[in-house]
Amino acid sequence: MILGRSDERGRSEYGWLHSQHTFSFGSYYDPTFTSWGPLRVINEDVVEGGGGFDTHPHRDMEIISYVVEGSLAHKDSTGSGGVLGPGEVQVMTAGRGILHSEFNGSPTERVHFLQIWVTPREKGLSPRHEQRNFNGGTGPHTLIVSGDGREGSLQIAQDVSIYLYRGDESSVQFRLAEGRRGWLQVIKGAATVAGQGLVAGDGVGFQEDSIEISYKEPSELLLFDLP
Repeated sequence: MILGRSDERGRSEYGWLHSQHTFSFGSYYDPTFTSWGPLRVINEDVVEGGGGFDTHPHRDMEIISYVVEGSLAHKDSTGSGGVLGPGEVQVMTAGRGILHSEFNGSPTERVHFLQIWVTPREKGLSPRHEQRNFNGGTGPHTLIVSGDGREGSLQIAQDVSIYLYRGDESSVQFRLAEGRRGWLQVIKGAATVAGQGLVAGDGVGFQEDSIEISYKEPSELLLFDLP
């Protein structure tokens, strides 16, 4: 396993933006954490009321936004746009090029969200956008993103499955197919993975074929099944 502690992440502070980087991003570089397979970026962002990212370009990247608290407004050059609330997810294929902006949907309240980048299986795809609310899921976990759109998940152009674990108490055995790897990111609460205690902001990469994940308080986790 490879363990990334919350307080060891990279940081960017711009007054309106407070960002923490699990993997190398911008001016932050850590040779141990440049990527985990096609998982290239996990940025935990807090944007102050009225702040946001002005229109900027993206290319050849699958971009996933997951809102933890507050509201996140967005629009892009495909004509898509909208507002995401807690538990809502947006996926965007930047493909051969897209212009995109994200900003706080409130003039006064903060928005807290994760932005995740995954390298696609091929370049030059047509840009696209999709979003969905996953607050109605039942059971300890919900498949929110996948490479084939199964089980009502949002589809991206890579063989990656992202599961949302959410609840007060659960213990599960997660199994990886041969040759695959996993990454677990704690968003809220705390968890134990293979006997290793994790708190909010911690992440752990693993390649074991089976791993035990448990939590005993209100928690929110993202689990990535990666090639």
